[in-house]
Amino acid sequence: MAAEPMQGMAAAPTTAYAGFWRRVAAYIIDGLILSIVLVPLALVFSDPDQQATAYSPLSTLISWLYFAFMESSQRQATVGKMALGVIVTDLEGNKIGFGRATGRYFAKILSALILGIGFIMVAFTAKKQGLHDMIASTLVVKKAA
Repeated sequence: MAAEPMQGMAAAPTTAYAGFWRRVAAYIIDGLILSIVLVPLALVFSDPDQQATAYSPLSTLISWLYFAFMESSQRQATVGKMALGVIVTDLEGNKIGFGRATGRYFAKILSALILGIGFIMVAFTAKKQGLHDMIASTLVVKKAA
């Protein structure tokens, strides 16, 4: 006697990874938000007569805290990611902690240093991961409805 298929069982959900352009759009939104804070600080802390200023470390600190706190929060997303309906998770789909979010933020420096190739990788990898995502063992996925 052949086994009958189980009735009423839902198919396992598939993960919808956030693609390159969605992530670019989210980053642009975040950049605009950060510029509202950072541009006035640049005007206050930058000295036109000097190359080195207190602004650069301060802008890095503010950007790091923004991304790390937001991505490790209950919302799992920055304002830009929320606007585009995506969240940051670990490889199993769980919320990431502040430490992993910090590692992900600073790994973006490496993604940028290699001519942005670490970011472009998002368009070509199976799970839409950039180099910084691979280093931090994270995914950016579309938020479940």
